[in-house]
Amino acid sequence: MALAEVDIPNLPTPVARRPRIASRAGHLEPGQRLIPEETAIAFTYNRCSHAVMMATPADLEDFAVGFSLTEGIVNEVGDISELVVVSGEFGVELRMWIPEARMQPYSARRRHLAGPTGCGLCGVESLNEASRSAPPIGDGLHLAQEEIADAMAALSPAQVLNRETRAVHAAAFWQPGKGLVAVREDVGRHNALDKLVGSLARHQIDGGSGVVLLTSRVSVEMVQKTAVLGASILVAMSAPTALAVRVAEACGMTLVAIARGQDFEIFSHPKRISGRDDEPAVARSNHCH
Repeated sequence: MALAEVDIPNLPTPVARRPRIASRAGHLEPGQRLIPEETAIAFTYNRCSHAVMMATPADLEDFAVGFSLTEGIVNEVGDISELVVVSGEFGVELRMWIPEARMQPYSARRRHLAGPTGCGLCGVESLNEASRSAPPIGDGLHLAQEEIADAMAALSPAQVLNRETRAVHAAAFWQPGKGLVAVREDVGRHNALDKLVGSLARHQIDGGSGVVLLTSRVSVEMVQKTAVLGASILVAMSAPTALAVRVAEACGMTLVAIARGQDFEIFSHPKRISGRDDEPAVARSNHCH
């Protein structure tokens, strides 16, 4: 796949420095702050517009590939024969060329309106499409509970953009014995996860070999995208929605949320997580299934 990865003219920087006036102990103080950029990102396939998302203009090749995979537009990275990043006055276009046969199922659901940051569902005409089921997960990994805590502890120091701005989400991939192998950040949580999926696909890393970590809440789209990746365990700092739990249950994914320090809560398929006594969590809980 041919990628335009360097020297893209006029590509916005992911972080901007802007003047501000801060209130400190009752006093107004002028100064500056680093804040994340938000740019319109257009996805086009075979020169046909599909979607426009507001996103952080970083790791755009990963974003293009990951979005294409999680939206089901392509089945594998090799379906994209060419990808070009084009920066213009009003945003950035991710131009992709795919087999014509892959275009046909999506001609009726092309999205032409810009949506809010990483909304993931703007313009989808079919309610059935919006609530599509997630692909089934295999046996997957089995982890000790301390590994969950260790993985989440490694995430914050790896968030470069968030350390500068305190305003972006992160999605990361953690492998037993290796630690974090990829971290992607964006003002939109869906976008961060798409970028992570794209990065792993481009580097031929098996999604079933690790755990997806999120700094955000878990909505249903986050479960669906993680299932497309093939990861059997999803861990998030914030709580899930009820629909996200139902979809995780149905596809066989272990959903861990409200992961703070050593504490976390398992909402689906707890058998993959073992406690300090080496007893699977499912044997100690009467509430999870």
